[in-house]
Amino acid sequence: MIKFVPLEVVLPLRSKMLRNGAAINECVFPTDEAEGIFHLAYYADEAEIATVATFYPQDMEGRNGRGYQLRGMATDTAFLGKGYGAMLIKYAVDYIKEAKAEYIWCNARTSAVDFYKKQGFEIVSEEFEIPGVGPHYIMILNLI
Repeated sequence: MIKFVPLEVVLPLRSKMLRNGAAINECVFPTDEAEGIFHLAYYADEAEIATVATFYPQDMEGRNGRGYQLRGMATDTAFLGKGYGAMLIKYAVDYIKEAKAEYIWCNARTSAVDFYKKQGFEIVSEEFEIPGVGPHYIMILNLI
């Protein structure tokens, strides 16, 4: 089941999967309080969260139209490859289309590029390094 959740629900999985167990307060993004932001969690059962992601209105530099940025997508190790991340993306796409956005974009870890490609995202940049996090590509999913 996918739910809209408050920030504090997504932070533990961000810490575990994206920041090598860093302190929760170190896993808060500056954009986590942006207007229009929403956090999603896919619950594998009543209490256990499989996947989380954050979306907020943010146009991509050099791109016309209204965009949303995806940040902090993480799937717990026990749930990798089960399709939960794909279902969460689909849910977000349907919701964001209702907001009349034209695309979703993200800074995708190089290790996650194949996952995003399977969801319809395309690479639109050269590989670049985010200090302390690793190599990434900018990817985009056109909604119209």
